[in-house]
Amino acid sequence: MFYLLPLMLERVGILIIVAFLLSRMTSFRQTLHHEDRLPAKLLLIVIFGVFGMISNYTGVEIHGGAIGSEIWQAGVQVDSALANTRIMGVAIGGLLGGPLVGLGAGLIAGLHRLTLGGYTAAACSISTILAGLVTGWIGRRFRRSDPGAPWRAVAIGILMECVQMGIILLIARPFDAAVQLVSVIALPMIVMNGFGTLMFMLIIQSILQEEERTRALQTNQVLHIADRTLPFCRQGLNPASCREAASVILEATDADAISITDREQVLTHVGAGSDHHVPLHSLATQLTRSVLEQGRMSVATSKEDIQCFHDGCSLQAAIVLPLQVRSGTVGTLKLYYTNPDRLDRVQREMADGLGRLLSPQLELAEAEMQSRLLKDAEVKALQAQVHPHFLFNAINTISALCRTDPDKARELLIQLGVFFRSNLQGARQILIPLSQELRHVEAYLTLEKARFPDKFEMTFDIEPELADLEIPPFTLQPLVENAVRHAFHGLGPHHKGSVCIAASQKGHEVMIVTADNGKGIPVELLEQLGEQAVHSEDGTGTALHNIRKRIAEIYGSEGSFRIESDADTPGTRVVITLPLHLAHRREMHA
Repeated sequence: MFYLLPLMLERVGILIIVAFLLSRMTSFRQTLHHEDRLPAKLLLIVIFGVFGMISNYTGVEIHGGAIGSEIWQAGVQVDSALANTRIMGVAIGGLLGGPLVGLGAGLIAGLHRLTLGGYTAAACSISTILAGLVTGWIGRRFRRSDPGAPWRAVAIGILMECVQMGIILLIARPFDAAVQLVSVIALPMIVMNGFGTLMFMLIIQSILQEEERTRALQTNQVLHIADRTLPFCRQGLNPASCREAASVILEATDADAISITDREQVLTHVGAGSDHHVPLHSLATQLTRSVLEQGRMSVATSKEDIQCFHDGCSLQAAIVLPLQVRSGTVGTLKLYYTNPDRLDRVQREMADGLGRLLSPQLELAEAEMQSRLLKDAEVKALQAQVHPHFLFNAINTISALCRTDPDKARELLIQLGVFFRSNLQGARQILIPLSQELRHVEAYLTLEKARFPDKFEMTFDIEPELADLEIPPFTLQPLVENAVRHAFHGLGPHHKGSVCIAASQKGHEVMIVTADNGKGIPVELLEQLGEQAVHSEDGTGTALHNIRKRIAEIYGSEGSFRIESDADTPGTRVVITLPLHLAHRREMHA
């Protein structure tokens, strides 16, 4: 009996080696994850049925209590029996695949054992089929991912071996030979089959855990990429934002190049092939067009599938993902590889997850843009309404000058036209050049200074390269109007007001400062100004609140609006900070 233990361990080792080799095969791993499908079940029947056949062939022949030495059993003598690990493979198959797999594997292994002969052939065949049925039924409730699953499988395997020993005693004849056989093989077969089942189930569990770890890492990586690309996706599909997003994706994945397109052209391409995959060129491949038309991921595994026009292109494989907004495809994300072998299932699943996350970000960006446009239109509609007193005062001033100073009246009429034109243009645009906003300020000041010639003066300190800087309309003119109407009010005839607008670049930011030398603002009022409309004798602060709100909606945390003032100190400074990379970006018209 004890001499049989190392021989059985040797046979179990063969099956464990085969199981380990199977665990390295992608097809076997996929089968384990889809065992509920009929093709997978049929494959599992074949795999574990063959395991049972191998166990039969590598069994140890027992003749009259003597242990044989043959390595391969092509047949068994009439008065001999086999000690093997057949039940182990069938039981594992049933636990993993359920009744159909258990019965199928049991039939294959059991019928094969019947063909080998021996006085226990019928008993072993029946016990094998029964083991498949029982373990298959148990397999319906068997949780493979449970940490205790291998030990439960061991217990079930041992139980099936005990049942087999009982069936041998019931069916095999002569009875004395059956009793002698069981006394020799029972303990070694129970121990070794239990050990083999444990090893096999640990291998299966390691496969499942490895897949779970891989999926968790993929999910974490995709979420990390999505988090880093979110600020750029919120800007929509444009060359600047896509270039930044593509650089992030290239750094975080195994791809050799990343390309992002809209429906008409390539917006960016970073990585390998950048010498001829040039942004802002029209789409050149049918692969991209088919993804745009069908809205489904497509995979190219050869240079011919990519259809690059450049003969020396190093890109040999690609994953093309649709970018969708409201169920419509607005562009594509393409991951290129110089080696097709690197485009494995892990890369495909990660790319698919990335595409599924980026699309909602683009959809959210468009929704935010639409909301911003709506809110901005409401604000502009309010700001485009000129204060009636300002209009009447300007007309009265021009009317009085028509007789005394026609040239001055003509100049004021021109400035009034500029003022109204700026109001109308500002109501139709999200951003305008700084120079245009300054013309709006100058037109307003010209009309006000005609009424109060010596009340205030205006100076500008604008860096020349910032003339084309784009800012929200009605940003500076209301600030200057606040100074004229409120800061200088009640300071006496000898006080000459001064307002200065300065714009300068500080690193990656642009700082626009509007400063006056008028009255300071009390602390309790300063805390509310810009945050909400207030109630006071001098005004409501609606203009400051609108300016702050629009800057926050357009630039997010990258823009800021700050008021610096003190009731005990003359003067107020309003500091607006804008991100340079967005301030120079042309926006669509409302």
